[in-house]
Amino acid sequence: MSTVGGLEQLIPDSVSTSFIETVNGSHQFTIKGYSLAKGMSPGKFIQSDVFSVGGYDWAIYFYPDGKNPEDQSLYISLFIALASDSNDIRALFELTLMDQSGKGKHKVHSHFDRALEGGPYTLKYKGSMWGYKRFFRRSALETSDYLKDDCLVINCTVGVVRARLEGPKQYGIVLPLSNMGQGLKDLLDSEVGCDIAFQVGDETYKAHKLILAARSPVFRAQFFGPIGNNNVDRIVIDDIEPSIFKAMLSFIYTDVLPDVHEITGSTSASSFTNMIQHLLAAADLYDLARLKILCEVLLCEKLDVDNVATTLALAEQHQFLQLKAFCLKFVASPANLGAVMKSEGFKHLKQSCPTLLSELLNTVAAGDKSSTSGQSNKKRSASSVLGCDTTNVRQVRRRT
Repeated sequence: MSTVGGLEQLIPDSVSTSFIETVNGSHQFTIKGYSLAKGMSPGKFIQSDVFSVGGYDWAIYFYPDGKNPEDQSLYISLFIALASDSNDIRALFELTLMDQSGKGKHKVHSHFDRALEGGPYTLKYKGSMWGYKRFFRRSALETSDYLKDDCLVINCTVGVVRARLEGPKQYGIVLPLSNMGQGLKDLLDSEVGCDIAFQVGDETYKAHKLILAARSPVFRAQFFGPIGNNNVDRIVIDDIEPSIFKAMLSFIYTDVLPDVHEITGSTSASSFTNMIQHLLAAADLYDLARLKILCEVLLCEKLDVDNVATTLALAEQHQFLQLKAFCLKFVASPANLGAVMKSEGFKHLKQSCPTLLSELLNTVAAGDKSSTSGQSNKKRSASSVLGCDTTNVRQVRRRT
C-alpha cells in the first residue's frame, strides 16, 4: 500500500488486460440474371459461396421474392447466415447493396457505424441468420442504380467478436532489430575477406564471391557455374558507370537502396530518375529481382512528361512489361500527350523504338474509344496527333 493525497493506493503484484475486439472480413456476392430469379416464390433463396471470417464459415442468402409470404413479394430479403457447426457466436454485420452508377450511394444496413443497445448479435447454431425481411422494396430496386444490366452486387462484412488476454511478461529483455544488412555493409566497406575486385572505369570495388553468388544468379554462374571461373580475382566492367555499380553492390549487401542524392551529388529530380534508370538496367543485367521491382516502382512514382519517353524506351529494351504498360497509359493521357511529343526523349524514342509507336497508337485509340464511343475516326485522328505513319513499321526482335 502507498498513500497519495491521504488516500491509500493499491500496488498490485501482477496485472493483466483483456482486449475485446472484432476479427473482420468481407465477401462480395454478384447475382447476374436478376429478372430470371423473380417468381421463385417467397422463402426461396439464392445462396452465395461459403466464405470464412474469424475462423467460422458464413454465407449470404438473397430472397428475390422476399422471405416472408405475408409481404406478397413486395420486398427483397437479405440475410447473412452462420455456416459452421458452432454455437453462441457473437458478431457484428453489415449488408450493402452496391450502387453501380459510380455515385457511391450504396444502401447499407450496418452494426459497425452505430452503438448497439443490446451488444453484438449472437448466432445460436449453424444456420442462424441476421438480416432484413424487408431489405428493399422490389419496385424501387428495379428502377434504381443498384440494378444494372440485370445484375446486383451485394457486399457483406462480418466482424467476429473475440477476447484476447494479455498478461504480464516474465522478462524485461528487449529484442533488437535485425542488423544483418549493416553487418554485411561493414564487411564490404572494410574489405575484410574480399576475394574479387571489379575495375569500373577509374574506380576499383572489392567484394566477396560467396555473397555476390548468394544474391545474383549471374554472379553464381560466373564464379561457381559449370563454365564459371572461381579462380578469377579481377573483373573489368565496361557497361556500367562506377556510381551505378557501387549503388548496386550496396544493395546486394544490404537489400536497401542507398541514398541516390548522396551518390549523384545532386538533389534534382532528373538526376534521381537518370540514376534509377541506369540502376534498373544493371539490376536486369545481374538478375537482381527485388532491385528491379524497386526501381520500377520508383520510376512510376517519379514519372513526368520529361522522363516518360526515356523510361518507356528502357522498359521496351529490357522487357519490363508492367513499367511499359504504365508509361504507355501515361503518354496516351490527353493531359500529357502533347507535352511528351515535344520532349527530346520522344524524338529519340521514335528513332530507337519504332514498334512502340504502333502500341502507343493503340493505347491512345483505346482511350479515345472509351471516352467518346461512337466516333469512328479516332484511330485516324490518333495517328495524326502522333504525326507518324505506322503502317510500315517493321517488327524489331529483341537481341538475346
